[in-house]
Amino acid sequence: MPLIMMTGYPSSGKSTRALELKRLFEAKLSEPEHQHRRLTVQIIDDAYLGVTHDAYAKPSAEKIARGALLSAVERLVSRETIVIADTPNYIKGLRYQLYCVSREVSTTQCVVHCAISVDAARRINQARADGYSDALFEELVMRYEEPNPAAKWDSPLFTVIQHDPADQLP
Repeated sequence: MPLIMMTGYPSSGKSTRALELKRLFEAKLSEPEHQHRRLTVQIIDDAYLGVTHDAYAKPSAEKIARGALLSAVERLVSRETIVIADTPNYIKGLRYQLYCVSREVSTTQCVVHCAISVDAARRINQARADGYSDALFEELVMRYEEPNPAAKWDSPLFTVIQHDPADQLP
């Protein structure tokens, strides 16, 4: 899956799961039977794009952030690079645009939905030094469009349920 779109509420574990996936892919790709493949793994997140949380508070700044994400994915996605888009991806229209980018280069994509209750995500967000402001957190939760496995741009859809911080991908 050369394009992996992470989605979920703020503080739902998207970045944690993206890093776990990156480590998992890199470990698998370093095994002798896969060393003939020249695949690399790249995470595109807000830090990579130079986007701050404040960008999601204003529609004009958010549009620029989404444009930066689309440009980065267009630049990096290929059959030789596994791209993990670790940004909010909470708007189905953005996920559709990313789906179209992957189709243009004849590669596959999937969506990883990090499921968590709003209350649990709120607690995690409030405990973080770099969390979203309370008002922005609530706005992002209200704007979130949950992925629909029946939609081609949200399929295949993998849901990862956040139970415990000690839970790890196998």
